[in-house]
Amino acid sequence: MVHTQDNHTWSGRFAEPVAELVKRYTASVDFDRKLALFDIQGSLAHAQMLAACAIISPEDLIQIQSGLAQIQTEITEGDFIWSLDLEDVHLNIEKRLTTLVGDAGKRLHTGRSRNDQVATDIRLYLRSAIDDLSQLIKALQLAFLKLAEQHTHTIMPGFTHLQVAQPISFAHHLMAYVEMLKRDMERLQDCRKRVNRLPLGAAALAGTSYPINRMMVADLLSFEAVCENSLDAVSDRDFAIEFTACAALIMTHLSRCSEELILWMSPMVGFIDIADRFCTGSSIMPQKKNPDVPELVRGKTGRVNGHLVALLTLMKGQPLAYNKDNQEDKEPLFDTVDTLTQTLRIYADMIAGITVKPDAMRKAALQGYATATDLADYLVKKGLPFRDAHEAVALAVRFAEQRACDLSDLSLAELKDFSDLIEDDIYQVLSLEGSLASRNHIGGTAPNQVQAAIARARHSIS
Repeated sequence: MVHTQDNHTWSGRFAEPVAELVKRYTASVDFDRKLALFDIQGSLAHAQMLAACAIISPEDLIQIQSGLAQIQTEITEGDFIWSLDLEDVHLNIEKRLTTLVGDAGKRLHTGRSRNDQVATDIRLYLRSAIDDLSQLIKALQLAFLKLAEQHTHTIMPGFTHLQVAQPISFAHHLMAYVEMLKRDMERLQDCRKRVNRLPLGAAALAGTSYPINRMMVADLLSFEAVCENSLDAVSDRDFAIEFTACAALIMTHLSRCSEELILWMSPMVGFIDIADRFCTGSSIMPQKKNPDVPELVRGKTGRVNGHLVALLTLMKGQPLAYNKDNQEDKEPLFDTVDTLTQTLRIYADMIAGITVKPDAMRKAALQGYATATDLADYLVKKGLPFRDAHEAVALAVRFAEQRACDLSDLSLAELKDFSDLIEDDIYQVLSLEGSLASRNHIGGTAPNQVQAAIARARHSIS
């Protein structure tokens, strides 16, 4: 007796049904239904091309368009019934279409395979995600810029090795993250170019014998080009890996910022306060205000990094062309998009809600001899070789440490003990404001340069 699998398009080849355990193990419909609307979008373009090439009739096209429109409504309104027996999003939609319009629905799959179909769906999905994420990055940049505009004269210590190095403005520090996000945006836009290539028409792996018009489909779906090798078209997941690498870098930048926010919020530092809505308390310690959001961003960065490694590992041993392994590309990619979307959205709101404590920042900048380099530069401008100036200032710092005072607290006579070149104009040099103002070049922390950088950033974002 021959057993058939009534719910599968390949039932005629097999003598027994798929085991329930195998069915559950191989099914992807629980997560790839996220592609449903993009699958319909691709199918509509494919059907229009088939009709234009006289591969299906105009009547078939009208029925396919009508059926897919109804399915789209059912999906968006939550009325579509998903079946595990039908394995994936493509077969679920195809089965429903056939139920609605009969043989016309069966003709839709002419000239294509699920291999090039899913590759197209993922690219449509990711292209849309990149466009949405780009807007979120801009919103976050604007949040940083708005905060920076308020603090071009707010002085804080700049650090290397987490030790006080030189005075900078808080705005200058914030603008570093605007620059990081600018590069992130450039990478995403560059990635989009490689995402935006059409695989449809490659069929299973070798192309199709039907007289299709791939350029027409590319134009209908706003793809910039077609994938020019059918084997590569169905098996390439470079674009997903590249996107996840871009996402990992964005998350890494936000993780670095989060580490600083956590540090700055600590009562031991007290540079900022994060709005209550982004924090939680302690179940046992009533005084606690924990910066949960930036801490979670740090944690979720590891999650996205893990997805990048997972995708690289997924592809590293695959022969051409399509393999079932590629089903595992979707969950890491989807979760990367979701994680990055949520993070960017909440981060912009969190940055906008930061309260800055300028007095604490200034007090910290007065510690650690942050203007020591300014004293060395002063001596160099007076004609002393830099290495000699470095040594003289190092001795002055040691002396000030012994006196438990700042360099600016030393008398002129005491400073002259380290170099006769020092005059009474040194105190302007040793002031925090003087230190900032002296770095008056593109990329420097002088307030007017930071204001110019903010203006340039606003112009580029708009």
